[in-house]
Amino acid sequence: MARVLTVILNWRTAQMTLRAAEAALLAMRGIEGAVVIVDNDSGDGSFEEMSEQARARGWDSGPHQLRVLQSGRNGGFGAGNNFGIRAGLPDGSAPDYVYLLNSDAFPAPDAIAALLAHLEAHPATGFAGSHIHGEDGAPHHTAFRFPSIAGEFEQAARFGPISRLLRRAIVAPPLPQATGRVDWLAGASLMMRARVLDQIGLFDETFFLYFEETELCLRAARAGWPTDYVVESRVAHIGSVSTGMKGWQRVPRFWLDSRLYYYAKCHGRAYALGATVAHVAGGLIWRARALIQRKAFIDPAHYLGDMSAHAAAWALRGFRPVAKKETAAAVRSV
Repeated sequence: MARVLTVILNWRTAQMTLRAAEAALLAMRGIEGAVVIVDNDSGDGSFEEMSEQARARGWDSGPHQLRVLQSGRNGGFGAGNNFGIRAGLPDGSAPDYVYLLNSDAFPAPDAIAALLAHLEAHPATGFAGSHIHGEDGAPHHTAFRFPSIAGEFEQAARFGPISRLLRRAIVAPPLPQATGRVDWLAGASLMMRARVLDQIGLFDETFFLYFEETELCLRAARAGWPTDYVVESRVAHIGSVSTGMKGWQRVPRFWLDSRLYYYAKCHGRAYALGATVAHVAGGLIWRARALIQRKAFIDPAHYLGDMSAHAAAWALRGFRPVAKKETAAAVRSV
């Protein structure tokens, strides 16, 4: 029987993470494997609280033994999940599949089994992810095309004729209504074939937050392992609890770093600059329309200026990943 390692990353959301773990343990019934919670050096007592609760609830000795591990550093989403993946199963062996679950995501009782069944039935598929919806049932957009210069322009312009012209480049097309192939999926509920990770490697830890699962799915696709969206697997998701993205007043440096690093790594530095120029050009079109039509600006403050200044500085001195200490401070402030 295939074995599944479920990894849940915590950053200062102990009670919500425990709720996600409880849902995961229920969804793991009938599946061989284990659950690991990785605390990403929260420094707020999360690790101690979750460890105590796991013991009190008997999770540390149940059929799907749950372990609470301390990563020792806040290295970001990829680094924290890599820590859990490398930890493996409690007996020290490697799983056949790794299932990533956000700390604010709650799988239906059959959600993990549906992903496992899909990957078992489709041996040429590398990754499979769930249909994500809010607690009110409203679908979340988590299935995407890979970003491109054309996609950046379309996304920023927000203009019907441009979107129709560039419809094949739209990064966030309408959600699929049936199970099938997509370019990449958000990592809120994502199952990965372990031998694919053995072949292509784990998350690139240069990314602190955002674009890391995009790059991993692209790396897998280039190695011949596509990603599927599985509508039968349903997971409720709150979203942005740890990062505060919904409330960003200004785009943080780590997001800008991740975006440029993605393009530079996957397509080259010239392409990265071209993608930024395209985004700014599209954004200026949107702003002109907003002024004429008296619409409110919906981007964070100084968005285009910050993106332009960041890309210009990067072009002058080369890409420098944001320091982890600086990044952690930025996350606390959002």
